[in-house]
Order: sequence, then structure tokens, then C-alpha cells
Amino acid sequence: MKIHVPKITEEGLDLAFSRDGKWLRELLPAEEEDRFSIERVDVACSVRKVRDSVFVEGSLDTVIETDCSLCLEKARIPVKSRFHYTFVPRRGEVEEEKELTAEDMDVEYYQEETIDLDPIIVEQIVLQIPIRVVCRETCRGLCPQCGINLNTSSCTCSEKKIDERLSVLKDLKLKS
Repeated sequence: MKIHVPKITEEGLDLAFSRDGKWLRELLPAEEEDRFSIERVDVACSVRKVRDSVFVEGSLDTVIETDCSLCLEKARIPVKSRFHYTFVPRRGEVEEEKELTAEDMDVEYYQEETIDLDPIIVEQIVLQIPIRVVCRETCRGLCPQCGINLNTSSCTCSEKKIDERLSVLKDLKLKS
């Protein structure tokens, strides 16, 4: 979704749009395409302009599908997120090394009087993916010995398999 800055009226714009999973795959780098997917994302935002600065506040609603970190089955994560950005026109060269403040994190630049919201929406989706995804709170994961999914089957592997290299330590007694 592209916004042409001169067309933003004094009252601002209220936008609502949806994108599908194909849209997301086209915007992601090739190495990230298989990491997660969505069926669709619904976005609603309001756009306001003050002089050259453009303020965008919005929300997105989607369901992210990715692999569970414990059992490797598909996990679905519902996401409802709010975001806000300030867009300012890019003027001249940007300093390469500068310490960013918290306020700088919400500032983006636009060029040629156009703001592209697609990278912002992708960024917001990616930021919502937890580092460790679990399909459900009670997920038991995979057996470390045989690799069977403990959520669907049980195995006969012994729970207390001791590494033979450390077996000499089992008879060690500590003095108190």
C-alpha cells in the first residue's frame, strides 16, 4: 500500500486493507520464506500530516503459522498488534553512525513524496514472532533418544540415560 503524501487531506486518511500470504512471501528475503507463513493480514490505520511529517497509527490482525520449537509440528499464533510511525522526508545524506534513541525507532524516511506501508507491515509481523514458538503450553516435544513426538505417541526409551563418559561420577560422594 503506497500513500502519496500530497494527497493526504487536512482531515487525514483512514485506510483499511488486507493482504494474503503470497504478498508476504514476495516481500521476505529468500532465506526467510519458509520460516513462517500467514493466510492473510488485515490492517487498519489512520494517516495524518503536519507540514512535511506524516503520522501513521494502525493495527494489524493475522495468524502466523510456523514450526513448534519442541515438537516441530505446525503452530498457529494469533497476532493483534498496534503500531505508530512518524515519516519525515529524506534530506541529503544520512549519517552512517549515530546512536539511536527510543524516539528514533519510530521514525522512518520517505522519498519522492511516497510512503510505502508494505515494509512497515512486514516488520510488524516479524516482530510479533516469539523467539521460542510452542504449539500449546502442554507440548511434550520430541524424545531426545529416538525422536518420537511425545504428544502423539510414547516411547520405551529410558528416562535416565547416563552418558557413559560420566558414569564414574555416579559413585562420587560429596562431604558436607
